[in-house]
Amino acid sequence: MSNSSSSTPTKTFMGHPVGLFVLFFTEMWERFSYYGMRAILVLYLTHITTGDNAGLGWTESNALELYGWYTMLVYVMSIPGGIIADRLLGQKRSVMIGGILLCLGHGVLAIEQMWAFYSGLILIILGVGMLKPNISTMVGGLYKKGDIRRDKGFTIFYIGINLGAFLSSLIVGYVGETIGWHYGFGLAGIGMVLGQIIYMLGQKHLVGIGDLMKDKDPETEQSVQMTDSDLIDDGVKASSPTGAGGKSEFNLFVQIFTTPWTLVCAVLAVPAAIVIGLFINSSLGFFSGVLLFLFAFFGAMFKDLNKIERDRISVVLLSFAIVVVFWGAFEQAGGLMNLYTKNKTDRMLMGMEIPASVFQSLNAAFIILLGSLVAAFWAKRKIKNKESSSLFKMAIGTVIMGSGFLFMTGAAAEYESSGSSAMYWLVLAYLFHTIGELCTSPVSLSFITKLTPLRYGSIMMGTYFAMTGFGNKLAATIGESASQLGEYVIFTGIAVFCAVFGILIISLLKILKRLTHGAEDNEGTIHEEAEGFEIADVE
Repeated sequence: MSNSSSSTPTKTFMGHPVGLFVLFFTEMWERFSYYGMRAILVLYLTHITTGDNAGLGWTESNALELYGWYTMLVYVMSIPGGIIADRLLGQKRSVMIGGILLCLGHGVLAIEQMWAFYSGLILIILGVGMLKPNISTMVGGLYKKGDIRRDKGFTIFYIGINLGAFLSSLIVGYVGETIGWHYGFGLAGIGMVLGQIIYMLGQKHLVGIGDLMKDKDPETEQSVQMTDSDLIDDGVKASSPTGAGGKSEFNLFVQIFTTPWTLVCAVLAVPAAIVIGLFINSSLGFFSGVLLFLFAFFGAMFKDLNKIERDRISVVLLSFAIVVVFWGAFEQAGGLMNLYTKNKTDRMLMGMEIPASVFQSLNAAFIILLGSLVAAFWAKRKIKNKESSSLFKMAIGTVIMGSGFLFMTGAAAEYESSGSSAMYWLVLAYLFHTIGELCTSPVSLSFITKLTPLRYGSIMMGTYFAMTGFGNKLAATIGESASQLGEYVIFTGIAVFCAVFGILIISLLKILKRLTHGAEDNEGTIHEEAEGFEIADVE
């Protein structure tokens, strides 16, 4: 079991723990490397095989299929990454190992050989799986329970992510498209090395954050375990199954194989994936295998939870449906929208053609510009006692993001009538996608840390990123279907579905909020919220 909050640092910068900014810059450079490679991957795969900057010459359908598998596996590997952190290494060491794997992966991608291409992708998948869920959980561990700075801290962290994404889309995208694809891949790797150096030098600001529980002294461990499990609802104490001294005697993996129905799910996971993959569809087979494993895993985990924890985890699991839908739509950016930008958009500006990959920077640029404004909007709503729960924000964000595809519908209609579409359609689409993302993504990260018991923090964060991976694969699958249905139908369908889905979540809001047992009600009084908001704005 890993712990992220037993020793909250007191040294601050701009009103937040200094460790937040260590993690900020580490993640910024990690995202620089990831989004830089993401910006040029599909373009590299589909570029012609001749010329000074030859690509692989794949069809758009095949390129989107690989893109979907890659972006899904990058996040699905967060599940074992979270388990390894919670049970074996702790979050801090897991992030360190993940960073090393990423440095190796991006370095190998710079080699112009197919074996290097596939080997690099595999190393990146493993590296992100170890780093991504655990660094996000460490951010939550910087703040004590009920600290009103938590959401603001995640928003700052999220801006760091997108600063890296913005820089990489401009720099790596330009270098990859105009100088050489493998130079772009290598440049992304340099960014990852910088992030790893910052993380290693900043360890003194992360003391007690993300350590494995068994590495701590017994007194601290007992204190943390009690904080984690001593929950009170309606005056009734609900404690988790623990042994003497507050140590948990529950063995999650033993429980999986001693409960009949979880054992069946675990045993069937691999053969089901193989059979369905061979005879029906490889993607469906993979989904089936992962879902069977998750059923077994969470079925066993629920036996270790008290009633309040079970209700809260149930809400988190339901919120993952929002995650899949949101990213299934949003991640058209790196696939279908990227190809649409390259092939069907008039990119001439003042006599110069803008590289298609540069448009990937719009989302990150808007996040940097609008991040604080969106956070301030929701903070003011909370001060005025208006609905501002995490689930409400996520639902509204999904609707707003989906509405951005109506601009892509306009772009597709213009292309059908004139043979080309204007750039402003893309700008408006990315603007609405960004506003929706700011309402949804950083909030969902914070939401998980509020509702999840400490001992399962990295596992749940890993599952969150796995759902993000499923959304990425869904996005690629939808993008592939554009060759048959057309972009107009795809973009319009996404907009309508997101609107209906968001409204459905809002209609269930009261029921879902009841199951959180006030997890979001303990973050300070209205006066404290207002005071914290004003201080944050001044700083």
